[in-house]
Amino acid sequence: MNIGLDIMGGDFAPKQTLKGVVLTLNELSDKDKLFLFGQDDIIVEYLSQQKICFDRVEVINCSQIIEMGDEPIKAIKEKRDSSIVRGFEYLKNELIDSFVSAGNTGAMMAGATQIIGVGKGVIRPGISSYYPNNLGHNNLLLDVGLNPDTKPEVLVQYAQMGQLFAKHVMKIDKPKVGLLNIGSEKSKGTANTKLVYNLLEADNTINFIGNIEGGNIYRADMVDVVVCNGFTGNVVLKQAESFYKILNERHISDSYFENYNYENYGGTPILGIPKPVIVGHGVSSDIAIKNMILLSKKLIESNIAEIIIKHFSYGTN
Repeated sequence: MNIGLDIMGGDFAPKQTLKGVVLTLNELSDKDKLFLFGQDDIIVEYLSQQKICFDRVEVINCSQIIEMGDEPIKAIKEKRDSSIVRGFEYLKNELIDSFVSAGNTGAMMAGATQIIGVGKGVIRPGISSYYPNNLGHNNLLLDVGLNPDTKPEVLVQYAQMGQLFAKHVMKIDKPKVGLLNIGSEKSKGTANTKLVYNLLEADNTINFIGNIEGGNIYRADMVDVVVCNGFTGNVVLKQAESFYKILNERHISDSYFENYNYENYGGTPILGIPKPVIVGHGVSSDIAIKNMILLSKKLIESNIAEIIIKHFSYGTN
């Protein structure tokens, strides 16, 4: 399979992204190839120093870079020879099977929706993230930042997307789907969450188990997929990351909390577009880049992007 990587994306690019390429090649098969988008002289010089076989990579020279502070839509329109735009064009034209970047998140979202396009029947794409559970595996949380103020019908679609992801990628036979709320009772929450509850309860395609309180999102016995608006999901995710950071600063080591290390996951998939796209953390290290690429490969193998699009196009699981 062909995996595209934005070499210029991230606070520590291109050094960390290139180091991540070297780490990843050690774990990919000979049938896998990395397409590297960025400044070719920098890429070729580094990989040559590392004695990387160029049969396993293809370098696509890009003369522009979308910076972290660039306005996303404007950058996508004006920087047509940037590593992000060129990557999405390759993905659209099926020259690569997936595209990953730790660069400007807004530009990645704009590129995914404007160049690739939203799947038929999908109201709004979302981004999901693993959340460590108490059995040493992961629950799934979505949305985690793409749509801060989410309409009820969009949250219902996120529940459907999350259930499909948990089933086909996480290999959970009958995922339990919960709605993040301030109480477990049906009567709790805002007018919006109450309406979402009713819609989820009425949807017989979703294994909806009711409201989930914040203190239970890690409970594997209670839930597998946690649905919430992007504002809440982003706060939850960043709070979890901060706990891991605090423990590290205090030199406290614990096997469970090590699962909160973002490096272990690499990035978050955009769900609801027809191709696998993963957005990485801006401060991604080489390990995070490696795991982002490996997650991308897993998404390609699961065919999850097409499964989700098919679901909303034809209403099938």
